[in-house]
Amino acid sequence: MSNLKVKIKRLNPKAILPAYQTEHAAGMDLHACIDEPMIIQPLQRLMVSTGFSLELPVGYEAQIRARSGLSIKNGITMINGIGTIDCDYRGEVCALVVNISDQPFTVEPGMRIAQMIIAKYEKVDWETADSLSQTKRGDVGFGSTGVKSK
Repeated sequence: MSNLKVKIKRLNPKAILPAYQTEHAAGMDLHACIDEPMIIQPLQRLMVSTGFSLELPVGYEAQIRARSGLSIKNGITMINGIGTIDCDYRGEVCALVVNISDQPFTVEPGMRIAQMIIAKYEKVDWETADSLSQTKRGDVGFGSTGVKSK
């Protein structure tokens, strides 16, 4: 299997390029490219610089996600759940973080603050229809399967 080639540009000489931390990791860690520590107060939102931009191939996106350890231990997550970097965006990749804990959190220069996954996507053409095929589930949703195993 060959790896996808993606162009990356350092916007700041201090930028640490995204890197996989284990052999089979899906996400690459993103590092805070900041000159001094940033304190995120409870419920505060901040944009954390990574110091780089990308040129993704057409048909691919970069997904910026929270790091599970920062989320469970410190309440640091992404403002928008998962951020999408489109293939035609050439600006700086940033982590849009929020502190959902009740304690301030300090982002240190070089800290691994988020993770990025490169994913292929499909474009769709809508086909309007007067009806859709029937399924056993139908239109039942929003908790209809419960929380316990059947």
